[in-house]
Amino acid sequence: RQMCIRDRAYGIGCFSKEAYEFVDILKEAGQKLWQILPLGQTGYGDSPYQSFSTFAGNPYFIDLDDLAKQGLLLPEEYASIDWECTPDCINYGVMYEKRYAVLRCAAKRLLAKPGADYRRFVKENDFWLPDYALFMALKDAHGGKSWCEWETPLRLRDVTAVYSAKKKYAKDMEFYAFLQFEFFRQWYKLKKYANDNGIQIIGDIPIYCALDSADVWCEPQLFQLDRDRVPTVVAGFPPDAFSEDGQLWG
Repeated sequence: RQMCIRDRAYGIGCFSKEAYEFVDILKEAGQKLWQILPLGQTGYGDSPYQSFSTFAGNPYFIDLDDLAKQGLLLPEEYASIDWECTPDCINYGVMYEKRYAVLRCAAKRLLAKPGADYRRFVKENDFWLPDYALFMALKDAHGGKSWCEWETPLRLRDVTAVYSAKKKYAKDMEFYAFLQFEFFRQWYKLKKYANDNGIQIIGDIPIYCALDSADVWCEPQLFQLDRDRVPTVVAGFPPDAFSEDGQLWG
């Protein structure tokens, strides 16, 4: 049986008190497993199987009340926002338009005086975090366009172009690093609570990296691309009872 946790006050289920209450329900019911969908940051279409990064977590899951308890948000900055959702429907368009604006308020406060735990997180995740942060900053700068549509020097990761972009979008990169810091801090706290109560969390991962991802942009040699970084092979599925035209996953 599937159950859905949704905090209607803030538009989407997240690492909030409702999630902890769900763990309590599982424990009381004698359950041992909590199965979840991938936690990666979703791209267009909001599918958890189409992520901008194989490493990054979904910022939508960051609990705003938790940020307020840390002194990173004020109630008036988020408590009265209309997320335009219903008990059985998340308005992802509104989430995209309004959630990041709130999270930027919190980021500004933490980054004004980052603590040792934040600096440690950035250092420990240096193998992926800067590439992801730059990728997301550049997507914002290009109006959300796929990296395949960026100007050639950036699309092909010319060394000079990438260096210039890192300097130009340094503040935006810090914002995306903050999002990942908060995501993983809250996620591991919830995971520990579940594990300490005898609940194991089992999940899933996408079968493929999404074309429009930091992974493909930064490590093109791992994928079937031509010299212009255009895919020579893409994933899909032939027609079947579910889709008479088949599926093209990109």
